[in-house]
Amino acid sequence: MRYPTLKRTLAALAVFGLALPALADTSVTDAWVRATVAHQQSTGAFMTLTASSDSKLVDVQSPVAEIVQVHQMTMNNDVMGMKQVQSVDLPAGKAVSLDPNGYHVMLMKLKQQVKEGEQVPLTLVIEDAKGQKQTLEINAPVRALNAEMHEHKHMH
Repeated sequence: MRYPTLKRTLAALAVFGLALPALADTSVTDAWVRATVAHQQSTGAFMTLTASSDSKLVDVQSPVAEIVQVHQMTMNNDVMGMKQVQSVDLPAGKAVSLDPNGYHVMLMKLKQQVKEGEQVPLTLVIEDAKGQKQTLEINAPVRALNAEMHEHKHMH
């Protein structure tokens, strides 16, 4: 007994499946936000991003801050500088760290104090090489004011 309709259906599904655009998948690890003191207006968020295809981080939002920007910290003749960047390249398969000494997320005009032990919701927007966007919702734990990224990697 033959199943020509089933074969045609499976063949059509296979072709359709191959025709679907593959959305870049990005993982987030070691996410955290530095705690603040009362009335402090800004803090940083840090994490490691790994994209499955060439992509870039193009936007970050959070309900805890009026302004959220991606910044890059630089050293020039022993002078630290910080500037906003429009995106951070995420080469395929390469872990990209957002840390206190390089690229990082700035949460500015905070709506309340960010306290150790809390969770800060962050929405990351990743754009792949074809212009398709992926939105990632994460909750980053708040760590002590003196926390450094390398001290907490074993926790994740």
